[in-house]
Amino acid sequence: MTPEAVIAIANGLKLLAAGLAVVSNFGPGLGIGLLAYGAMIGIARNPDAAGMIQLNMILAIAFAEAVAIYALVVAMLILFVG
Repeated sequence: MTPEAVIAIANGLKLLAAGLAVVSNFGPGLGIGLLAYGAMIGIARNPDAAGMIQLNMILAIAFAEAVAIYALVVAMLILFVG
């Protein structure tokens, strides 16, 4: 195997790994959607608890978004550092 082929394979695997890291962002996106759906249902059933439901929803969305940001950072590290 020539050195050029080895470099091309390594670059292809690096791009594949970064793509897989970005694909993992579908999980947090789905989770945020389900959180918003559940909050809307909860507020519709009990409008008096809207403040507490909204507070818990925003906190959970922040945690889910943090996971997505970590995946993006990993993808950037794979592309530009590795």
